[in-house]
Amino acid sequence: MLNLSILLEDSAREAPDRDAFVYGDLRIPYSMVDTVANQVANLLVSRGIGPGDKVAISCPNIPYFPFVYYGILKAGAVVVPLNVLLQGREITYHLEDSGAKAYFCFEGTPQLRMGERGLTGFKDSSVTDHFFVLPATPLAVESEYGESFWAALGGMPGSFETVQAAPDDTAVILYTSGTTGQPKGAELSHQNMVMNAMVADEMFERTAHDVLMAVLPVFHSFGQTCIMNLGMRRRATVVLVPRFDAADTLALMEREQATLIAAVPTMYWAMLNEVRAGRASAPASLRVAVSGAAPLPMEILTDFKKTFGVGILEGYGLSETSPVTSFNRPDRPTKQGSIGLPVWGVEMCLIDDEWRRIEGTGRGEIAIRGHNVMKGYFNRPEETAEVMRDGWFRTGDIALRDEDGYYFIYDRAKDMIIRGGFNIYPREVEEVLMTHPAVSLAAVLGVPHESHGEEVKAFVIREPGVELTADELIAWSKETMASYKYPRIVEFRDELPMTASGKILKRELR
Repeated sequence: MLNLSILLEDSAREAPDRDAFVYGDLRIPYSMVDTVANQVANLLVSRGIGPGDKVAISCPNIPYFPFVYYGILKAGAVVVPLNVLLQGREITYHLEDSGAKAYFCFEGTPQLRMGERGLTGFKDSSVTDHFFVLPATPLAVESEYGESFWAALGGMPGSFETVQAAPDDTAVILYTSGTTGQPKGAELSHQNMVMNAMVADEMFERTAHDVLMAVLPVFHSFGQTCIMNLGMRRRATVVLVPRFDAADTLALMEREQATLIAAVPTMYWAMLNEVRAGRASAPASLRVAVSGAAPLPMEILTDFKKTFGVGILEGYGLSETSPVTSFNRPDRPTKQGSIGLPVWGVEMCLIDDEWRRIEGTGRGEIAIRGHNVMKGYFNRPEETAEVMRDGWFRTGDIALRDEDGYYFIYDRAKDMIIRGGFNIYPREVEEVLMTHPAVSLAAVLGVPHESHGEEVKAFVIREPGVELTADELIAWSKETMASYKYPRIVEFRDELPMTASGKILKRELR
């Protein structure tokens, strides 16, 4: 039997008084995290929620997230983390698709409007029975949006007998976009998540008391496994950063004597700029820097090591693989530009379109097999069958493999845009744009951007005789899509390049 919450529980037993999380001036020991998570588990059981039921959460990097995350797991239920930038329509889709019986949503700020968007999504869902508001005011028992988290926990015991799930039971459903345009949930088991946290823990250098920087959103697989779960596994202190700002993050790293940070390339780029400009200093305590989610430019890799005295270890993973798959391991030589070697217990190979293995140093699509590979896409057997065969998962990412077995990403999954570390599939954006009454046809792709890596650009054909400006369409998109998805650049055209069969030739647009 195995439950992912053991990562917290074991550390709470062994180091109850150590700070598990730091948030601003708030320091929360392991014993308190475990106690509040137990209350959450008791709350869910009291509302008729138990093993196998889905529970969604929309929450940035603040203490509510681990409280609710581990509480859901303790109850034997399945965590469904949602991106905090989703709009009401998108929240409803995720609640409906996952079948979530309960939904925890952070109240947010007037700018974020999370409570408002969450309530809209909940009201429009036909499957979700309970809506709990995570109030912005500490310990507030009332909220204009619904039942307050703290009021709901009132009278709930601080102890709970954790449900002993089977290793293959689903622990987390992480939503990822796809070429169909609709996000789909990758089902990750307790074994997937525990093993991935343990493998990551073994790869990263330890100190007597590690301090990890949670600048990546913990609702995303990278931050969830490589910072939060890894931190709980090694009894570290996790510094929660709800919104990344390079100067503020560097000051926090100095104050808390951070030893490990996992980030995306644009974050390292921003921190480098702060230090170069003399507005901040490189923290001497830093021992490990990890990068993923997007290719790391060589210049950043080189300059960071010169400036911070620490090399950035680059790796590769996906939501479907829990996520860590390969890594430039500390015990082996690091190769610049490489995503490294497969981690312990994981196999990687290159295949062609027909699943035939490509030997030697050729180029092909990455396929993965191991303890990290998802069970499948939730309630999507056909889409699961397209990407999984005999335990192997095909990623859609094209790579080269050198004579030493190191992998180098050659191209990403077809058409996918990576903006600031977030994966965006153009088809989903195109389908939303097409719902605008003045839009006749749209093609979306990524264009180079200095700080975000890529920016979302839309090529649009307007309906005949209809007036629509780029600013108007961008403003409409901002209200209709999550903030990381909507196009910042719009170019109107009278026609788009197409094949004889009517397929838009995006390579010509590029």
